[in-house]
Amino acid sequence: MHRNRTAAPGPLKTRSVTTALLALAAATVLAGCERGSSSGDPEGSDTGPSGCPAVHARARAAVGQAQKTAVPWNGPTSGPSATSGKTIVYVAQTMTNPGVAGVAESVRAAARVIGWNVRVIDGGGTPAGIEAAMSEAVTLKPSGILIGGFDPGSTSQQAARADAARIPLVGWHAVAAPGPSRRPRLFTNVTTEVEDVARVSGQWVIANSNGHAGVVVFTDASIPFARNKSELIRKELATCPGVRLLAYENIPLPDASSRTPQEISSLLARFRSRWTHSVAINDLYFADAAPAFRAAGTKGSGPPFNIGAGDGDPSAFQRINGEQYQAATVPEPLSLQGWQIVDEFNRAFSGRPASGYVAPVHITTADNSRGATTWDPSGYREAYRKIWGR
Repeated sequence: MHRNRTAAPGPLKTRSVTTALLALAAATVLAGCERGSSSGDPEGSDTGPSGCPAVHARARAAVGQAQKTAVPWNGPTSGPSATSGKTIVYVAQTMTNPGVAGVAESVRAAARVIGWNVRVIDGGGTPAGIEAAMSEAVTLKPSGILIGGFDPGSTSQQAARADAARIPLVGWHAVAAPGPSRRPRLFTNVTTEVEDVARVSGQWVIANSNGHAGVVVFTDASIPFARNKSELIRKELATCPGVRLLAYENIPLPDASSRTPQEISSLLARFRSRWTHSVAINDLYFADAAPAFRAAGTKGSGPPFNIGAGDGDPSAFQRINGEQYQAATVPEPLSLQGWQIVDEFNRAFSGRPASGYVAPVHITTADNSRGATTWDPSGYREAYRKIWGR
């Protein structure tokens, strides 16, 4: 079962690889090209010596730390008390993205506590739809606008109008880094550190495979945040010469339901047992991949062993808990981030700086989820209620 893949290596197999071949392998991975099947049993490659002993040891340590669930609250404990009578408009990239929809739900929950109103406008996942949604949001003249999952640079005219009207903009996964942004202008951007998410996703593959894997990466290159994340994942995978990048699949999230099944079928036919692991910038890909895997007779428990580098929506947890074509996720704490977003707006309305808080990364597997359907750290609700005086 996949949940035991990170256990100590089994009986050793002798491998001798020259320095020149290792260099060639690393260069090939960096180039993103397939370089053939692994030696030995392709479905049991994690039973031999690690393909990158030092990198593998670091990966196992990092993964072990990220899988811990008893994480104390390390966010803000002070700030301005609640302002009243505010309205937030949430412009969503697409509400079919479970992460975007999950944040909308948590923002609404936090807004009820602080006493604000929230309106959601769905951009539908298209440039024209997002631009129209942003125009509508500015026209409504709300207290603040939340940018959910898209680059505000793509709506620069509307963002400039909001800035001129002194409507603060807060982003969720809007730009590559957490915290305030000058270009585009955001009071703050709420997200985990994309470098940490990408790194630990790649490290999970290295640890889970004992440094021997054939990997497919799924991304949406139309979203700068997602493209950056997938490039960082490729970079981490390339630190282990025993890991091969078989394919880099660019599937826009709005097209995932129609395109992913066909791509999965093609990849299975092309790579067969060489395909041992997958990393996707969003769990949504594996929801759409499951029917194709099932039709091909692939076991739900893998291989391939699939990890989502975000966002950790309930359906991803259900697939992980049921061993249905997903082994792990690096979930965003969507509920916590919704509360943080409301707190950041409250700081903006109060003339205070952003909190600077960034949630740490976490890995969920069947072993540590305990049947949960979200990653919901403890302590934040009590902390924010105390700050707001609610």
